Amino acid sequence: MRSLVKNGYQPVNSPVDEGSKKQWSFMEKLFLGLSPREYLRQALKNPLNWVLGAIFAVGVPLIFYRLIFGLGSVTHSSNDYPWGLFLGFGLFVMVPLSASGFLLGTTVELFGRKDFKPIERLALLNGLLGYLFAVVYLLVDLGQPWRLPYPMVVAWGTAAVLFLVGWHVAVYLTVQMMEVSESFFEWVHWPMAKRFIKRITIGLTIAGIILSTLHQGALGALFTYAPTKVHPLWYSQEFLWIFFFASSIFGGLCMVIAVSTVVKKTMAWRCSEEWLEKLDSQTIGLAKGASMALITYFVIKLVGVAHDNEWGYLATGWGQWFMLELFAGVLLPLGVFTYAIRSERVGMIRLGAFIAVAGIVLNRLNTAIITFNWNLYQEIPHIFEVIIAVTLFGVYIATYRFILYRLPIVYAWKPLPAEAWERAAEREGVPGALGQPSAAYKDVTLLD
Repeated sequence: MRSLVKNGYQPVNSPVDEGSKKQWSFMEKLFLGLSPREYLRQALKNPLNWVLGAIFAVGVPLIFYRLIFGLGSVTHSSNDYPWGLFLGFGLFVMVPLSASGFLLGTTVELFGRKDFKPIERLALLNGLLGYLFAVVYLLVDLGQPWRLPYPMVVAWGTAAVLFLVGWHVAVYLTVQMMEVSESFFEWVHWPMAKRFIKRITIGLTIAGIILSTLHQGALGALFTYAPTKVHPLWYSQEFLWIFFFASSIFGGLCMVIAVSTVVKKTMAWRCSEEWLEKLDSQTIGLAKGASMALITYFVIKLVGVAHDNEWGYLATGWGQWFMLELFAGVLLPLGVFTYAIRSERVGMIRLGAFIAVAGIVLNRLNTAIITFNWNLYQEIPHIFEVIIAVTLFGVYIATYRFILYRLPIVYAWKPLPAEAWERAAEREGVPGALGQPSAAYKDVTLLD
């Protein structure tokens, strides 16, 4: 696609083809204005598509194999190790890295920081897909996804933290879909539906704050079911939920920086000039917020060790691993952010964000898998489990890219040209003369 854009190709970014003045059909939008053959030719030129295709060719049959023959056929799960990569990575890692939605929504919609508006939609999409695929990983782990309504509706386990988390995630997914749907309604040209979403944006944002805050902490509370299994340096009866919530704040912000970096490097052709121009200043602003969250998290971790009087464990091998996690995943990105923000070195900020994301991954894997049963033995994941986890992450990447190519997330959806105002206004039942659309209709078709 990049080579086509360099040669003058303009991907679909408005309801009407600027050359022929004809409205794009749904299929034409789906293929970015190319014919199916041209689109396939471009897809085959992308080496990432070949890599993903190879992963899917191996992993998708294994997913069906797991659903047919059970969890034991692809994992080493047991009563000692009930949580493998499907939950250790898919749920406990994806959820904190998806906190970007409620963080940027709060920043823009409630705190009025309109300077972060260009990157808000990317943050919302990151939140939606992260939570969605956390559920996908969970369903692959549980099996029998067609029975999902049973624990959610038929037989409520109101005393279980997992029941609380399940309903929080389900409701929050609905909220996030509604938030991201504004971009979808622009793309399919449903201005009335878009206007409805804009009217309830504040309510959706507040709901997102409440739900996300609750279940980010509730994920940590799940480990109170196994107080003697998680290593004491990672476990705290009083502080574990705070650890999970505090780390999700800088995790979500750093994930936005990381994703925006990948987008800028790999699909700049799809980004608007305004989005690219403002990205550096927004990255610095996000790094400032992440730095404050990193400091808070580090202090809370030390308070947790002091409160539970676990200092003696720091002299052990597990203590060295704990200190390595804190240094590499918290203090190192904090130091990088501090220097880079003061000197306005955006490249270093992006490096620090990737390090912080890796730190979140390490922390969650440590808590859920590596230090689980720390005084017994360490479980090595089954090779099929690793392949399925990588396959689902590949589907996540493909879905992410598919949406960014089409919906106005990193580019602005242009309003209808003057000659199309009349026809569109008549379809929507909004009065307006040719070339002179009414103010009401402008309000539902323009981005802002």
